[in-house]
Amino acid sequence: MLGLWRKSKRFSTRSLRKRLVIFLMIGCLLPLVLVGLLTYSSIYSILMNKIQSGISASLQQEAVSLENTINNLDFASKQFALDGQIAEEVSDFLQERQIYRKSQIMASINEKINLVTFTNPYLGLTAYVIPDASEQILFSNLSMDQQFDAKRLPAFAEYSGAAYFGPHRTLYKDSANIVFSAMRIVKTTSGQPVYVYLETNYSLFRKILSQQSYGMKVNHLLINEEGQLSYREDREVPDGIEKLTWQDPSSNHEEYKGYHLFRYVSPQGWQLIAAVKKSTFNSEIHSWLAKMILLAMSTFLFAVLLAYFIWRQVYRPLRKLNVEIVRMAENRTTPVSFTNVEEFDLVLNNFQLMKSQVNDLIDTVAHNEKQKGQFEIEKLLSQINPHFLHNTLNTVQWLARLNGQKEIDRLVTLLVKVLHYNLGKQSLIVTIGDELEAIQHYMELQRIRYDYGFEFHVEAQREVLNVAVPRFLLQPIVENAIYHGVSERSGSVGVRINRVGADCVELSVEDNGAGIEPERIGKLLADDEEAKRRGLGIGLSYVNRMLKQFYGQQVKLDIHSELGKGTKVTIIIPSKGKEEFDD
Repeated sequence: MLGLWRKSKRFSTRSLRKRLVIFLMIGCLLPLVLVGLLTYSSIYSILMNKIQSGISASLQQEAVSLENTINNLDFASKQFALDGQIAEEVSDFLQERQIYRKSQIMASINEKINLVTFTNPYLGLTAYVIPDASEQILFSNLSMDQQFDAKRLPAFAEYSGAAYFGPHRTLYKDSANIVFSAMRIVKTTSGQPVYVYLETNYSLFRKILSQQSYGMKVNHLLINEEGQLSYREDREVPDGIEKLTWQDPSSNHEEYKGYHLFRYVSPQGWQLIAAVKKSTFNSEIHSWLAKMILLAMSTFLFAVLLAYFIWRQVYRPLRKLNVEIVRMAENRTTPVSFTNVEEFDLVLNNFQLMKSQVNDLIDTVAHNEKQKGQFEIEKLLSQINPHFLHNTLNTVQWLARLNGQKEIDRLVTLLVKVLHYNLGKQSLIVTIGDELEAIQHYMELQRIRYDYGFEFHVEAQREVLNVAVPRFLLQPIVENAIYHGVSERSGSVGVRINRVGADCVELSVEDNGAGIEPERIGKLLADDEEAKRRGLGIGLSYVNRMLKQFYGQQVKLDIHSELGKGTKVTIIIPSKGKEEFDD
């Protein structure tokens, strides 16, 4: 079972490299696949609508141009056929028998024909013809085939009183261009039917049916008003389109034998159809799909290369980090070598700090083990010395009493009490009453030392005597008052303790000495090292630190001094009981 578990664990565990490749491929390809799937239908619909709209717009533009061409022929034919002056001159020409007069009329008519065709650049060949006469062509602005037969022209539409033909080859002798033409009867008084024949400009038809506006190959078909095919641009277009019954008569798009058909039905009676192969029609969609496939393949290749590159960037630092971990077991003092990769160097730097801390801890433990015995001896001595000192002082005290030395007895008694308070094993937290009793013993010793050269008095309200304070709080301040505050004249040191408000107690030590300069007071309150070296700041520094330790920001320490008058140190602390302190 254990072997099977290990084998299954080995197969279920994948390396970081494989996971990196898989995650990067998923991260790069999944968004692309999702975007492709989500946008395919939209893109397909957008492209289809875009292509259909583009073809329909181009087809409509061509149809409008063709309608304008028919309208221009209609307008020009009316000028030539219905204008009274030109029609009258044509009638006069047919009835005139004098050659000279006839030539004058012909010149006038040719001049008007040239003028109209010059002002209408869309017109080409223009002529007056008599279809059934021996001389069919009366006038023309260009040389024209004399065998004019209107029945041979492909009928296109009957519109606004004129017949329209085309597209067909021009009747101009020196050209083979495709044109549209129109014939309209001229109102004459001769009784013989005369028609005006007009053709479009030789290049107009080629400009109207152009491939450039579509952006793809399009085959044009023209169906006349009789439903017959008048023009087919390419023979590869299947037959029968002119007979096709459209499923939706109002629709302008139909699919037929591998072609997309788009049509325009003109109010003039004819139809223009654009036929596009399905392969050509879908070329833009196929191009988009090909680009998406190419993008997917490129993304896949990029993901593989990126995974390999990232793996190379990660593997080397990981290997070096592993080497450093192994080296620590062999030699813990060797400094680590960095990888020049910020994140791994940060780990290695922390690893180096850890090695340094481990080495320091090991050295510290070794050093502490060496000094452990010495500390035990010093501990015993620190316990023996105060005990020995107390016993010796007690012996001196009894000897003084036996010999009747009352002063020595009193002095030793006070010293024992002071030492017992300062060096004793009682709690660090005492009451103000205990602190004042110790201060009085200490001051009696100092007065004996200074031969009663100063006065000492204590004033304390009864209700503050049970307030708890740190032990040895007032003695350093009183000691400073004696050493630095008592002048050569009769000195005085006073201690006052009063309640301030409901929750605070004020402790003050005041002397009548020489006073302290203001700048020196600032240094003392700032715990300046120079003041400590001069002796005055040592006691205050101890008191200040002890107050901050036990009271934090709830304490206030202030020094007020006037040169030549004395100094007053004031401490305001919150009123607490012993049970409120963490001794």
